[in-house]
Amino acid sequence: MIKQTLQKEQIEAMKAKDSFKLQTIRYILAQIKNKEIDSQKELEDQEVVDVLRKEAKKLQDSITAFKDAGREDLQTESQSQLDLVTTYLPKELSDEALKAKIQEIIDANKEAYEKNPNAMIGICVGKLKSEADSSRIAQIVRSM
Repeated sequence: MIKQTLQKEQIEAMKAKDSFKLQTIRYILAQIKNKEIDSQKELEDQEVVDVLRKEAKKLQDSITAFKDAGREDLQTESQSQLDLVTTYLPKELSDEALKAKIQEIIDANKEAYEKNPNAMIGICVGKLKSEADSSRIAQIVRSM
C-alpha cells in the first residue's frame, strides 16, 4: 500500500515537474526495489516501513554531519528529504502510550523480566517496532 502510494505520487511529481520530490521518491523506490531483489519477493508494508525508517536514519545522520561541517546548504536539502520521507512513515506512538504498551508486555512476561530485564528490550522491539522507533523503545525499557 505504501509502495503504491509512492508510485502514484511519483507520477504526480512528474506531471507537476517537481524535480526535488521526484528525485527523492525515485531514490526511495529504488531502495525498496533493491530490498525486493535481495529478498526475492515483493515487500509487505512493514518491510517498506523498515526501508523508510532506515533511509530516515541515514538522512538524520547526514544532517548531523553537514551541521558539524558547516554545510547549511546540504543540511537544508537533507532536512527537506527527511521531511518528505517521514510523510510516508506511520505515526509513532506518544511516549505515554508507548510506556503503557511496554508495561503490558512486561506484565505478561514478568518471569523473563525478573531473570533478565535486558531481554525485554528484544521482546518489546519485536512486538512494537511497527509503532515506534526501536531506539525509543529500548530507551524506555531501560528507564523502567
